[in-house]
Amino acid sequence: MTEPSGVILINKPAGFTSHDCVNKIRRLFNTKKVGHTGTLDPMATGVLPILVGRAVKASDLLVCDDKKYRAGLRLGITTDTEDTTGTVLTESGDIPDSDEVRAVCAGFVGEITQVPPMYSALKVDGQKLVDLARRGVTVEREARPIVIHSLRVEEGEAERDYVLTVHCSKGTYIRTLCADIGAKLGCGGAMSSLERLASGGFSLDECYTLDSLEAMEYEERCGLLRPVESLFSTLSAVKLQPFFEKLSRSGNEIYQKKIKTDFTAGTRVRLYGADGFYALGEVRDYPDGSAIKVIKLFLI
Repeated sequence: MTEPSGVILINKPAGFTSHDCVNKIRRLFNTKKVGHTGTLDPMATGVLPILVGRAVKASDLLVCDDKKYRAGLRLGITTDTEDTTGTVLTESGDIPDSDEVRAVCAGFVGEITQVPPMYSALKVDGQKLVDLARRGVTVEREARPIVIHSLRVEEGEAERDYVLTVHCSKGTYIRTLCADIGAKLGCGGAMSSLERLASGGFSLDECYTLDSLEAMEYEERCGLLRPVESLFSTLSAVKLQPFFEKLSRSGNEIYQKKIKTDFTAGTRVRLYGADGFYALGEVRDYPDGSAIKVIKLFLI
């Protein structure tokens, strides 16, 4: 039997870790080669692309995708986890009006810096921050640049509750965004819910629940796997003639002047040969000019 390979889009349920979903997919597709493209909090739901078979080789190349979220913001509290599942540290009944909330939120749009939360999967000296936090250990974290492309604010059911729709860059922690907004307002804030609406060009309406996958026959599940190249659908495609394809597969750089392309240094592209997509390439500068070099082969 051919090993399944590709991308399956999961609508992660609340209460499941990303690793729980990986284990479930391992069983459903009868393979140990399964990974995911970025951790979602257990309380979070929504888009979780999971890589199966050869697609796992792409897991270290997918950290640059923008994402979209719908999050609940509860004002008037702060917690040790920056969300409402944590221990409450402070409470305030002095909740600003909606106009002030919107004005403060608008100030977070654009390029900003953010200190990663202790309750995150980010590693320091090989240890996850969340594991340190659970042992009561706090370490210094440097602020990192992120981009909030857009931030829509809607009123929730209660006076202190709001719904945020966020389009953001990689490395953005929505729980920290909520806490920072609350701090700026002076009343404190925490994330009360989180749903990932889109990730890496994949949207929620394309996803399947774990229960629906389990109800299918094996062949039907395998038929839902998207090709590995779908992970890079936003990148330009370069079709190489057989001579250059053979050279690139062997690790040689392909000079752009020879294949009549003109991408800037650092650009990543999808490489296609006689049999279709086979690798991800990156443009680099060499003494003899600009060239495309394979950084990951997916088919040998």
